[in-house]
This record gives sequence, structure tokens and C-alpha cells, in this order.
Amino acid sequence: MCKTITPAEDPRLEEIGRRIKELRVKKGYKSAEIFAYEHGLNRVSYWRMEKGCNLTITSLLRLLDIHGITLEEFFLQQSGEMGING
Repeated sequence: MCKTITPAEDPRLEEIGRRIKELRVKKGYKSAEIFAYEHGLNRVSYWRMEKGCNLTITSLLRLLDIHGITLEEFFLQQSGEMGING
């Protein structure tokens, strides 16, 4: 599925995908497909992002804009959940 590093090779990618999915669910969307459609995202690409694949900085920033959070907030919450200090 992933063309470069896979979530299996780097579990941080899977964690980022899990966080993206968590944000969608917190917004009240059970379906990734409906979320993608309502926000003008390609549904297959969005599904891959939730799996930690096919993720670019540009696409991550677009998702953060949709959710109204900053890159710093995303990764601070991410770090806290993963037990990383810093």
C-alpha cells in the first residue's frame, strides 16, 4: 500500500494515522468516506492517511486546518498519548 516506509516499518506512521482517525471521530463522523466527501478530500487518499500511508506534510496541514488545530497541538497531543516527554 505505502510506496516508501510503511507503518509496519515505522510505527510512528500508524500512530499519526490513528490520531487523524481520532480527530475525525471526535468531530462526529463515523465514516471516513463521508468525512472526506464533505471536506473535499479524495476518499481513498484520506483512508490511506488514517492508515498511516500516503501522508504528506501538505495533506496533514490541510487536515489540521479542517479540524482547527495547529501542527504543534497535533504533535503535542500525539506525544502525550505516546508517553513521550518534551
